[in-house]
Amino acid sequence: MTPGSNIPLSTARVTVDVAAPVRLDVSGLLLTADGKVRSDDDFIFYNQPSGPGVTYRSGGGTAPDAITVDTAAVPPGIEKIVVTASPDAAGQTFQGIEPTATIRNADDSSVLATFTPPQLGSETALVVVEIYLRNGAWKARAVGQGYANGLAGIATDFGVSVEEPAPAAAPVAPPQPVTPPPPAPAPTMRPPVAPPAPPMSTPAAPAPGAGKINLDKGRVSLQKNQTVSLVKGGRPLLSQVQMGLGWEPAYRGKDIDLDASVIAYGPQRNHIDSCYFGKLQIVNGAIRHSGDNLTGEGGGDDEVITVDLGRLPQEVTGLVFTVNSFSGQKFTEVAKAYCRLLDASTGEELVRFDLTSAEPQTGVMMAKLIRQFSGEWEMTAMGDFVKSRTVRGMVKPAAQSL
Repeated sequence: MTPGSNIPLSTARVTVDVAAPVRLDVSGLLLTADGKVRSDDDFIFYNQPSGPGVTYRSGGGTAPDAITVDTAAVPPGIEKIVVTASPDAAGQTFQGIEPTATIRNADDSSVLATFTPPQLGSETALVVVEIYLRNGAWKARAVGQGYANGLAGIATDFGVSVEEPAPAAAPVAPPQPVTPPPPAPAPTMRPPVAPPAPPMSTPAAPAPGAGKINLDKGRVSLQKNQTVSLVKGGRPLLSQVQMGLGWEPAYRGKDIDLDASVIAYGPQRNHIDSCYFGKLQIVNGAIRHSGDNLTGEGGGDDEVITVDLGRLPQEVTGLVFTVNSFSGQKFTEVAKAYCRLLDASTGEELVRFDLTSAEPQTGVMMAKLIRQFSGEWEMTAMGDFVKSRTVRGMVKPAAQSL
């Protein structure tokens, strides 16, 4: 398809996936005749994966994210569903990236059409295609409209509220699409009219200037929300690694019994299994736990989880490492909590993250490993606190963090 072209839909259920050389966040918005959502519930994305007639599916880093539209289940008054995409990496533009949307029959995955928006540059978000109702029949149109103020700009344009109000600032000109809406027989979408909006409730961006880090320069010390690609010398690290987790009681307090765990997920953020002191091996032994430490005293790692990256089944695309206080002690009673990734064969420390803040909660998500399209893994420091004394209570918030 070319920008502005459209096709009739021969099936009631269609899936639109958007693929690119980098990971993309794909979303869908249900719009009324005035081009607006009815409420924030009409914004379908990874933190809100289903709505009336529209669902989101994560590719988990190994396949494209997708939006499925069941036109027979779309409620009255909704005349259009727009499918958007933005690079997952904070601040990354579409310069040099060619995303391709594939429209499929959702029942048998047969391809109905493909569309690659041309001449992209400084855009950080796109309206890629739209599924729309015209004279009682559903159609699909190639759009390719770019925005320079990210997914938040698209959401604001279509009436979705953002989590925090924009800070007071000098008046600025309204943002305009980087690329104009393509000509089409039907009216195109309204251009952005809202001032730049703050980011929506997505994971925090890496520290300014962090960029993409790999292991070429030796040990990497991460700050909260920074990411390192487990690549060294141009080759992905696919050997055994160990995630060591350690802590000490704060202020010479009493012994503290914390439990380290890792939760494995599939490409749709589906929970596969959890490895912890009560289940020391999962996924056929590719992930192993060292056992429970009851005090936290002594130097070195308190608990160690070994992961054989090369043996992990393809269905495992995300790992979230957590620490919980089963006894109910809060992390404000913990000092020097950290996690570090080691080469299991040499003992070399590859990546380290020191937890520098604490909240009066009983659980914390320390780090996550995500398998990328290209096969390598990326580690992101988290440090996000959760009210949960066991790994079971971490499964849902950890899935939402992927």
